[in-house]
Amino acid sequence: MRITEKLIGGAIALFVAFSAPATVSADELRFSTPTPPPHIFTRTAERLAEALSDDDNTIEVFPVNQLGNVPTVLSLLQSGGVELAIVPVGDLANRDPAFYGWFLPFQFETLAEAGAAANSEPAQEMLARLDQQGITGLGYVFPGQRHVLSKTPVTSVSDFEGLKVRAFPNDIFSAWWRELDAAPTALPLPEIMPSLVTGVIDAVDVDVDIVFGLSMHNQAPNLVLTNHMAFPGAVLASKRWWDGLDEATQERFLEAVSEAQAWAIETQTAGEATLLERLEADGASISTLDAAELREAGAVVRDAFLERDPLIGAFYEANQ
Repeated sequence: MRITEKLIGGAIALFVAFSAPATVSADELRFSTPTPPPHIFTRTAERLAEALSDDDNTIEVFPVNQLGNVPTVLSLLQSGGVELAIVPVGDLANRDPAFYGWFLPFQFETLAEAGAAANSEPAQEMLARLDQQGITGLGYVFPGQRHVLSKTPVTSVSDFEGLKVRAFPNDIFSAWWRELDAAPTALPLPEIMPSLVTGVIDAVDVDVDIVFGLSMHNQAPNLVLTNHMAFPGAVLASKRWWDGLDEATQERFLEAVSEAQAWAIETQTAGEATLLERLEADGASISTLDAAELREAGAVVRDAFLERDPLIGAFYEANQ
């Protein structure tokens, strides 16, 4: 009987331990990013950590998926195992199709336009819908627009035919590359460089920041500037953790995120030209491609995705 009582007591203790709300040490908050330190996602996280760490809370940034890949980090946010993260909005589109609105091709001509769209009502509604998943959306952060890095030069739209392009793993990126007769290959970030080396892919759909941060141009030296899509990240918090903060602390976090969002856009706008110069000095060949065929393909993809969710259409209309 005593043994049985001990077993039952132990089981109850375990149940209580796993069922209790997550508790966080006041001075140990974890902030995950999927990118290396030079990338604007990680630099923004570090800026927020510096601004928000104080005697009560110390925020430590964990770059390059040190706490797990993005799906793992999203699960950790839901459970309260991680307090803060920046994740690509492309990953959120796999959970909520409204986020496809960000990737309608050629929707934004400049990074500043994309940044302004972050403050629109539909963009904020996208973040608010994450509450249903146990995640609180705090804001957005932007690297540059998307371009194409390839092993061999791309001088016309016809050069995309049959090209094995690493596409971000979601439907709209695959649709975009199929419309250009390329062969999209969905790969997570850590697999890009090995796949370039082994020939699994010929090219990468990419922003300049990550090209520089991972020295991708050493394997694929041709960078063609297409500006075909925006590629925001979302600043996220664990709802379990966030809801435990007092209103003043929440407001302080939101103000810091808003400031960091503006800082990142300004930094990227000023810094991308410098990054391109450094890449060129290190052997990259940089060109532009603004063919009418690209925009025609973009219109086809845009029209195909506008009906995926009413919020996509609302977002598109709000930013025209």
